[in-house]
Amino acid sequence: MFQFNSFLKSPLFSKVIRSFIITCFAVAAGFIISGFSLHFIEAYLYDFRFRIGPPVPAVKNIALILIDKNTVETYNQVPTFTEHLKLLKKLEAHAPRATVYVHKIEKIKGSVAEREAFVEQAQKLPNLFEVTDDLTMRGETSPLTLKGDLQRIRLLSGPLTADKKSFAQDGVSRRMMYHYQDQLMIHPLLASLFNPDALSKEKIRGLFPWIDSDQLYIKFKPPGSFQTYSFEQVLSDSFDASVAFKDRLIIIGDDLQQDTKDYAQTPYSREISAMTSAELHANMFNTLIENDAPIRAPDWLNVIFTVLISVLTVHVVLTLRPLAGIIILGGTVLGFSVFSYIAFWPFGIWIDMAHPFLAIFLCYYFFIPYRLIIENRRSWEYYQKHKLLTEVEQLKTNFIGMMSHDLKTPLARIQGMTDIITNESNSLSSPQREALDMIKQSAEDLLKFISTILNYAKIESQGVELHLQAKDIKQLLKEVCKKHEFLAKLKHIQLILELEPLFSLQIDPELLKQVFSNLIENAMKHT
Repeated sequence: MFQFNSFLKSPLFSKVIRSFIITCFAVAAGFIISGFSLHFIEAYLYDFRFRIGPPVPAVKNIALILIDKNTVETYNQVPTFTEHLKLLKKLEAHAPRATVYVHKIEKIKGSVAEREAFVEQAQKLPNLFEVTDDLTMRGETSPLTLKGDLQRIRLLSGPLTADKKSFAQDGVSRRMMYHYQDQLMIHPLLASLFNPDALSKEKIRGLFPWIDSDQLYIKFKPPGSFQTYSFEQVLSDSFDASVAFKDRLIIIGDDLQQDTKDYAQTPYSREISAMTSAELHANMFNTLIENDAPIRAPDWLNVIFTVLISVLTVHVVLTLRPLAGIIILGGTVLGFSVFSYIAFWPFGIWIDMAHPFLAIFLCYYFFIPYRLIIENRRSWEYYQKHKLLTEVEQLKTNFIGMMSHDLKTPLARIQGMTDIITNESNSLSSPQREALDMIKQSAEDLLKFISTILNYAKIESQGVELHLQAKDIKQLLKEVCKKHEFLAKLKHIQLILELEPLFSLQIDPELLKQVFSNLIENAMKHT
């Protein structure tokens, strides 16, 4: 019981309690920070991982055909049904697995006969569709169709999503819709031609629910990863179309730089014309074909990382030196960044970085003032202790000086009186003379002791002044030994000097004599 009470009163127990309280504050801070909405920052860090990602091979299952400015210059207009009919005949000859029109078929110009010929040719191709952003809600009986005689071309939903009013709210496309209410999107339907698992929700990687839909993040490929051909290039037979289109998914789109709806902002760029809608659809199809959508780490894991980093930051700030703390926290930021990058690219796991980084920032700048308060209090305590010790030291020095001065005066009188008695009195007996000699010797010893105390005080106060002179140390040692010959004889000690030749040195003769005297006297005293 006594030992336990002693432990409760010990500094170790206080330190444990203080550490526990600090840890509780850090954990609470981590939980609070985890609740902040940081979608914009997290999305930017997500995009950054794509931009610094490793090189990826070109995609072989998908090819793009784009109507661009060169196409308009070649035909002096946007291609009509006549040119599109030639394109479809070219594709039919090379047997693609599916053809998707991102280019709006209803906007194609031409006569009724040309349109009819186009529709008939479109029906000869297997799996030809137009993709639309429109959705059919549960309960609607009328399916999505094109107008007039174009309704024989199947129209399937495949909307392009952008984070405009949700998530990061920056207008960047990062997600794709897999399923909406009772409607399966075009992307899993056509991706199943290459990967049958694309039709199984249970086998799709990274699927998550969002407002009556199932969505997943797009695994973007860098721009230029898909083989892209211009419209007029395909019709001109300037390349081997059998290699370019056979057994592939062909996407026909626009790159006229006229309508912003033909483009999308992506993690690789946030410019208006960053990526064509056709290439964005290609990334969506390819994500399902390869089934490599990024998986976002669960919220509880994000909370754990944030809390652990908060605890580390707080303890580093309050216990380590500032430079060491900055190095450790910088290493933590770098290490967690590398860990998140490795988790994303080889394994496709998206670990939140915004909350842990914010935890380091807030905990550092929140607890630094507390650290400064503690340091200032310690500095003030050290200053007060130093001031007190300085005053005590000054009092001690003054006391020693006063005491030595007051003792020297009566000692000098005693020495003077003994000299007078010794010189003037002839009637002293031998014992009396020995007593006077003893009194005189004791007075001299006491004066030496007082001088030693004064010199010690000077050394402590760094008040010793050196009077350097070029002297022979051997000569000084001879003089000191000569003065101690009488004392040595009384103790039956023989002083023998065996000195080697030595050059003159810059020394303080009096101080060095005192050093030699102290050494010799101590040696004789303890012999």
